[in-house]
This record gives sequence, C-alpha cells and structure tokens, in this order.
Amino acid sequence: MVVKKFEHVGSFLRPEEVLTARAQFEAGEISAADLQAIEDKAIIELVDKQVEAGLERVTDGEFRRSDWHLDFFWGFDGIAHEHFGEGLRFDGEETRDDTAVLTGRIAFNKETHPFIRHYRFLKTLADERGVEAKLSIPAPSQLLVELVRGKNAQTTFSLYSNPQDLFEDIIVAYQEAIQAFYDLGLRTLQLDDCTWTALVDDEFWATVAAAGVDKETVIQNHLYINNGAIAKKPADLTVNTHVCRGNYHSTYATKGPYDKVADALFNQENAQTYFLEYDDERSGGFEPLAKLPADKAVVLGLITTKTGDLEDKATLLKRIEEARQYADLDQLWISTQCGFASTQEGNILTEEDQWKKLALVKEVIDEVWR
Repeated sequence: MVVKKFEHVGSFLRPEEVLTARAQFEAGEISAADLQAIEDKAIIELVDKQVEAGLERVTDGEFRRSDWHLDFFWGFDGIAHEHFGEGLRFDGEETRDDTAVLTGRIAFNKETHPFIRHYRFLKTLADERGVEAKLSIPAPSQLLVELVRGKNAQTTFSLYSNPQDLFEDIIVAYQEAIQAFYDLGLRTLQLDDCTWTALVDDEFWATVAAAGVDKETVIQNHLYINNGAIAKKPADLTVNTHVCRGNYHSTYATKGPYDKVADALFNQENAQTYFLEYDDERSGGFEPLAKLPADKAVVLGLITTKTGDLEDKATLLKRIEEARQYADLDQLWISTQCGFASTQEGNILTEEDQWKKLALVKEVIDEVWR
C-alpha cells in the first residue's frame, strides 16, 4: 500500500549565509568545520520551518550539495570531481561544467561517503520533532548517463571494457548505499531521474540517435540498473522516483509527453510512487496515467518551482479532476513540480514564495484527500 504524506520533492533555496560560506570555503578562507557548522545551523532552521508548515516528511534542503546529483556521485570510491569544459545546455542557459569521472572501479564506503553523515544529522533532527527524514539521491541510471556522456565515455570504457561490469558495479554500490541509509533509519528513499524525460524529447533524442544509440537498448539498460539497485532493499523501505525535466536556475532541459515511456516507467520500473512534472504544456496530458498499475501512485507536480507566481487553487482542483479520468483518486497526490534549488544557484523566486507554494499544496491536500 502506498502511504501518502505531505512532503516536498527535496531541495530548498539556500540561505545567503550558506552560499557565502561555501564560496569562502572554496576560496580557502574558512575551514571545512566552519562550513559544516554554518550548514548545520541552516538545516536546523529549515527543518523547523518544514515542521511549522506541516510537512510530514522533511529533508535537509540539499543545503550541503552544489548539485542535486554530482555530490552523491563524488562520494563513491573510484569517482572524481572534474570539469567537462562546457556545461549542459538548458533552455537559454548553460550550467556549470562540473562532472563525475572514473578513476577506478566504483564502490561504496559508508565510512567515507559524506551523505551518511548528512543523513544521520537530518534523522536526529527529524526524530526529535516527530517527523520522517526523507532522502533524495540521483537514480543509478543517472550515474550511468554521466559516466558515458561525451568525452567521459573514453575514460569509463578504458576502465570497464565490458559494459555489463560497469552496470554490476553501479548496482552493488547503490545496494550497499541504500542498506547503509536504511540502517540509519531511512524508510522513504527518492531516486531523482532525468533520464526518462530525455527519452520523450524528440529534438534531444534525434541528436542521440544520430550517434547510433538505440532507444530501446537505453530503456532496458536503465531498467536493469535501477531495478537491480533496489532488488535487495528491505521490505519496509519505500522507494519512489522523481521524473525530472531539468531544473537549473528556473530553466528546463527536456520536453514531451510521458506516453512514450509510460509502460516501461509504470509497469517495468519497481518504484512505488512517481513524482511527475505537470506544471506546464511541456509535460503533455494525463492520458499516460491510464497505464498506472493499481498498486502504484503518482504525485502530480502541478505547482511550479520555476517562478514565484502562485497558482490558482480552482485551476489545480480542475486539473486533479482531469487526472481522475485516467487514475483513481487514491492513486493520486499533489506536490510541487520539482525542488526549489536543484543546484546551489536556486530558482528565480523568493524564500517567501517557496513557502506560499507549499502552503497551497497543503491546502489542496486537505481539501481533496483529507
């Protein structure tokens, strides 16, 4: 059974003191301990604000990350922080050029991966306040994509001449990481995944296909890795996924309806709940929800995090009714389309805006489902 709680995708706008401290640390002006103390204080304040807002699952806002995915990758043995030479192309903007490059075989070490300490800190705060500590990490397929994109592929396949060995090492590293988080008390894990939406964007995929990449092979590889990573999860660990279209400084990377991947996503990937972006026309209609199995759920990301404009509640209620044509109400839920700051740059809205949007989410939940 899917347990539905008032929760948020994950990231919040970084406070100015955190951004300043990170810049000072990178410039060598403060120590790692100084930076951690500033982050700790900001996260305590954030958790209190989430509890005050009524959130039942809380996060650390991803305040300790520069990017939603790369920091987690850099924590693995065998992966280094490098610069690609150019950033990713979003709609009218280019990201920073940070990337993850292999230096050896991929492995997880719970003694050295920083996310273990990060989650332990959050879990203590959540327990003290009587709420659940949720963790979001990038999907395993996202790591594969990072390691084989562009010139990274040459390094990757010089270390893994057999792609199957690469797949297996990613799976085992994730299995061990997931077990380590579970041992700390994690019961809701969210895998953030931009790979599915790349598959539905015709313009983006045309450039990939021109290089000789077969879409069905990509789908099956991603399913194999994602399902393998959670194959040994404890029975009482909920694993959800956020299907993202890119969220950098209020811009996006991909567009297209979910229908081209709906069967694989809903019926072949072993997630329990899917957080889907539905904040504008780029996502298409709700028709793909008809393929949702009876034991799974979708969180409708109807409220955008890309602008501070507050949605009209009546319009949201109407859209939920439209979605009910394809899935039962008890299979549906609502949240924001994405986080408010998938990278340290954050989206173009204010802290006040983000809390107003979450208050609207709660208002709709209370009216429709409670």
